[in-house]
Parts: sequence; C-alpha cells; structure tokens
Amino acid sequence: MRKTDKKRDNALRVALTDTCEIAIERFEGFKWLTHLVDYCDFPQSLTVVCVFATNSHLLKLRSTGQESELRNIVSEKLSRIDIELNGIDRHVIFDSEENGADEKDSKWLSRFR
Repeated sequence: MRKTDKKRDNALRVALTDTCEIAIERFEGFKWLTHLVDYCDFPQSLTVVCVFATNSHLLKLRSTGQESELRNIVSEKLSRIDIELNGIDRHVIFDSEENGADEKDSKWLSRFR
C-alpha cells in the first residue's frame, strides 16, 4: 500500500466510524459497518457494507425509506474527506447478522466482491 493509500484509508476509517456512530443512534437494529476497497481502482471499487441485526430490521429500513437516508449519511461523510461517489446505491449495500454477516469472519464479505 502506498503512503497516499494509507492516508486515504485512515481518513476513510474515521469517516466511517462517525457514520457508524450516527447510524447506531438513528436506525433501529443497526449494528456495524465495514468497507471493501481496491486502491488501484479507487474510488470506484469502494463498497460500504452496513450490517443490521436481523432481516426484519432491514425490511423496516427499506419500507420506511431510511435506506436512502443512511446512504446519504455515508455520502456526506465521505464528501467531507474529498471522496465523491457517483451512484451511491452501488457503493453502499446492506446485510444482516442473521444472513451470516460476522465482523470477526471476513469470509462472508467474499460474496460482495
């Protein structure tokens, strides 16, 4: 990883940590988030995975229109560190622990690559 990539990754982690704290307060069932990125194809390769406790929480998020609200929060936090994403819907995806999302096991992330 190049020095500029390390700086960008650190800024990205801070922005996503802020996003996570907001989401925990605002969205019922939100648990955590993670990201995937290939810095050789940045920012097009950036994917943020927002994880909820259950599929019921995901359904509620979608049925109340809060899905776009959460995506907008991610987009706003990233724009503050000069990361502009075209088509935020492609870059922010949702999953649940009920579907096998496990922050200690990165194997589940392979389905998003």
